[in-house]
Amino acid sequence: MDRFLVKGAVGGLLGKREQEQTGEGPAELGEYEESTRKRTRTETPRNGVDLVGPSWQHIRAEGLDCDYTVLFGKAEADQIFRELEQEVEYFTGALTRVQVFGKWHSVPRKQATYGDAGLTYTFSGLTLSPKPWIPVLEQVRDRVSLVTGQTFNFVLINRYKDGCDHIGEHRDDERELAPGSPIASVSFGACRDFFFRHKDSRGKNPSRRVKVVRLPLAHGSLLMMNHPTNTHWYHSLPVRKKVLAPRVNLTFRKILPTKK
Repeated sequence: MDRFLVKGAVGGLLGKREQEQTGEGPAELGEYEESTRKRTRTETPRNGVDLVGPSWQHIRAEGLDCDYTVLFGKAEADQIFRELEQEVEYFTGALTRVQVFGKWHSVPRKQATYGDAGLTYTFSGLTLSPKPWIPVLEQVRDRVSLVTGQTFNFVLINRYKDGCDHIGEHRDDERELAPGSPIASVSFGACRDFFFRHKDSRGKNPSRRVKVVRLPLAHGSLLMMNHPTNTHWYHSLPVRKKVLAPRVNLTFRKILPTKK
């Protein structure tokens, strides 16, 4: 699975093709890169616990607050990826379609939800009840909690069979999410580009120009999207036709219990 490992620094600049598509220049990651150089191995993301653990890298911009690390070594990440491929049960039938602007579309990826009993989660016109936790998901969840000090009771899983599978710009701002809670995004498999776009810079006639931020998400990596990121920034995983390998992404969340 060497093809899953990203080489070089995280972050970086928008390529020529992305600049042409967005009409914008490189992402301004000076603050992020500077904080990376200063950070030590004993530091943890904001609101975390003081444990000796992975080396964290900050991604900061106006209203953007994220922390990134490679949480799992290659051998462990390979094993987790194999177990996810064997054990996760993805949606079938009507649950493979979503409603966007009043129209129903086939989802260009596979999805599944797991979590604590009694929870529900609604997005894109679907209300979902999670399946019970399975050991491999508990393993990843507990490792994330160990290094961040955060707890999670729900995970949304997206499987991208190759670079043609994708997800469009959106915000994880559903009403079931605990206010102010972070979202932990853990990736296994092919390295894919992940984009952040500020809400004021979307569309053909944006109210202002804010630089797009690009982040390659490596095999075994953890991206913590802290508040208020999902208030101000949309994120996406665009098509990358040259990527031929699959990717599985786990987004751990803290969901409020369903009111009876």
